Amino acid sequence: MPTLALPPEDRTLSPHTGWTRAHWEAVADGLLAAVERHAGPEHALINLPGERPSVSGRRSDGLEGYARTFLLAAFRVAGADGADPHGLLPKYAAGLAAGTRTPTAERDLADGDLVSWPAITDRGQALVEAASIAVALRLTRRWLWDRMDEPTRARVRAWLAPALRVTHVDNNWWLFPAMVGGFLSGAGGPAGAGPDPDDAHRRAVDRGLERIEQWYLGDGWYTDGRPRAFDHYNGWAFHFYPVLHAHLADDRRLLDVHGRRLAAHLDGYARTFGADGAPVHQGRSLIYRFAATAPLWAGALSGHTPLSPGTTRRLASGALRYFLDRGALDADGLLTLGWSGPYAPMVQEYSGPASPYWASKAFVGLLLPADHPVWTAVEEPGPSETADATVALPQPGWLIQSTAADGLVRLHNHGSDDQPAHQVLPDSPLYARLAYSTATGPTFDGPPANQFGLVVAGKLSERGRIRPLGTGDGWAASAHRPRLGGLELDGVAVTSLVLASGADEVHVHLVTGAEPGTEVRHSGWAAAGNHLHSACDGLLATATAATTATATATGPSAKLTSALQGVHGFTKSGCRPVPTGTAFGTAAAVPVLTGRTPAQGPALLVAAARLSGSDPRTFRMPQVTVEDLSVRVLWPDGSGHQALLGPGQVVVSAVTPKG
Repeated sequence: MPTLALPPEDRTLSPHTGWTRAHWEAVADGLLAAVERHAGPEHALINLPGERPSVSGRRSDGLEGYARTFLLAAFRVAGADGADPHGLLPKYAAGLAAGTRTPTAERDLADGDLVSWPAITDRGQALVEAASIAVALRLTRRWLWDRMDEPTRARVRAWLAPALRVTHVDNNWWLFPAMVGGFLSGAGGPAGAGPDPDDAHRRAVDRGLERIEQWYLGDGWYTDGRPRAFDHYNGWAFHFYPVLHAHLADDRRLLDVHGRRLAAHLDGYARTFGADGAPVHQGRSLIYRFAATAPLWAGALSGHTPLSPGTTRRLASGALRYFLDRGALDADGLLTLGWSGPYAPMVQEYSGPASPYWASKAFVGLLLPADHPVWTAVEEPGPSETADATVALPQPGWLIQSTAADGLVRLHNHGSDDQPAHQVLPDSPLYARLAYSTATGPTFDGPPANQFGLVVAGKLSERGRIRPLGTGDGWAASAHRPRLGGLELDGVAVTSLVLASGADEVHVHLVTGAEPGTEVRHSGWAAAGNHLHSACDGLLATATAATTATATATGPSAKLTSALQGVHGFTKSGCRPVPTGTAFGTAAAVPVLTGRTPAQGPALLVAAARLSGSDPRTFRMPQVTVEDLSVRVLWPDGSGHQALLGPGQVVVSAVTPKG
C-alpha cells in the first residue's frame, strides 16, 4: 500500500480493525492529495492516468475525476464543520467557474479547449457527474456556494439545468436528476421551465422517487430497472440518494419511508461482509469497492439501522482496510480499475480512470460528528464472525451462507440475472452464476465457475432468465430454460436447488426435455491466489465418492480450498486452470464434474461442494440419499433437509435431528 499518513491504531476502541475516525479522515486526505497532482487548468478537469478511457471519452473522464473527488472533498469538509486546512474548497470552486464557462463536446478537444465540461445531454455520462456535483454543493453550501459571485452561480445553474429534462437510462439514473433538483431547489435563479423555478426542481425529485417506487419489491430490495437485476446498487444508489436527500432536506416524512426501507435492507446486507472486511464480489461496477459501505453509514446517519454503532463502524472500517491493505491503490496513491489491484476483465465499458472514485460515497460517515456513538462505541463483531449462519433473502432470491471459523460469506444466487425484459443478452459472469463469495470472483475466460449447463455442439449452455422458486431455512431454488446463442434449447428445462449448512453445500439439478446422452457439466468455486496448489489431487476422495475435484490456492492472507464432489449422476471430475485468473489472483482453477442425461426420463444431478479457508482434509461430506426425484441430506451437525423436485417446482422440509 502506498504510504498514507495514518495515525496509530487504537485496538482499545477498535479491537477488530484498529481504525478510528482519524483514519477515515487521513485516508480521505491521502486520496485527495494523490488526485490533485493530475488536476488540469483551473482544477476543472482531473484527468487521471490510464490507457483505458471510458466509452464517453477523455473530456467526460476528466469531468468524472472532478465530480467524484469533489464529493469526497465535500464529505471531508462538511464533516469537519467547514474546517478546510488543505484548501480543498477554493480549488473546487475554481473548477466550477472554469468548467461551466463554455460547455463543449469531446470533439472540441482538438481546438485546444482543455478546461470546460461537456454539456448534459440525453443518456450522457455528464448527468451522472452532475448528481455528484449537486450533492457536493449541497453539503458545502455555507462555505462554497453562498460565497461565490452571482455570475458564476448563474453559469453553474445553467449547466445543471438540463439534468432536469434530458432523457436518461431507465434505471437508478432517475436519481441523478432528483439529486440535481434537490440542490437547485432554493439555490436561486430560474430552472429553465415553468413560472415557479423551485416547483420545477421539486418535480424532478418527485419524478425520480416515484419511478424507483415501481422497482421496490419489499424487505429493502429494489431491482435496478431490469426485472431481476440485484447488486450493490441497492445500497450505494437506491438507498443512499433518497436517504441523504431526506436528511439534507430535513424531510421527516420522506426519511421515515426510505429510512425504514434502508433498515430492512441492512438487516440482510450486513451479512454479506466477510470477517476480513470484503464485500461479496457480485454485480457490476465493483471497482467502486468500499462504496459498498455507504448504506451502512447512511443507516447510522438517518437513525434507521438494525446495527449497533460498534458493528456499523467495524463493518465499514473493515471494508476500507481490506481494499487498502490489498493493493487497491497504485504506487502513486490512485485507485485502480479492479478489485485488489487492476483487473481489466471485470471493468465495464462505461468506466474510465476516475470511475473508481464513486468509492467517495463511503465517506458519508464523516457527516456524523466525532462524538456520535458510531465513532465512540467499541467495535463489535460483524454477523459473519459470530456464528455459522444460512439466511434467506427472498426478494433477490439469495441464500447467504457464512462460517465463523474462516469468516467467509457465500451468496447462492437463485434470483438475479440482469436480463432485460424484452431483450436477450448473454449471461453476465457478474450476475448469472449460481454463487458468489467474499473470497472468490467469477471467471471471464476458461471454465465458468459456479455454473451448471448442458454441452450442445461443443458449447456450454447459459442460464438466461432465472425464475425464482423460493428460499427458506438453508435453501434456495430456481428454474431456467438453457440458452445457446440467445436461443432456448427446444423443450429443455432445468430446476436447480441449493441446500446449505455450515460450510457445506449440496447442489441438485433436475433436467427435463434433453436428448438422451447429452453431456451435463457442473463447476465449483474458482480458487485463486498468488500460487495454486494440489489441483485435483484427490485429497477428498473417499471409498464411496463417485468423483472428486479440488482446487487449493494461496492468496494474500490465507489458503483457500474449493472442493466439489459428485454424489449422483456425475461420472467424471477434473480441475481446469483459468488463464487470466480472477480478481482475487492470477493463479486460479475451477473443479468441474461431468455426466450425461439418461436414456429415458429426466436427469437428476447431485453434487456436494465446499469453499473453505480450513484444511481440506477436515472435509466431512454430508450424507446424501437419492431416490427417484427426492434428495435427503443429513449434515455433520445432525440436522438435515428433505427435498422433492419436479419440473419448475421444489418442496423442501427440515429433517429433525435424532436425539
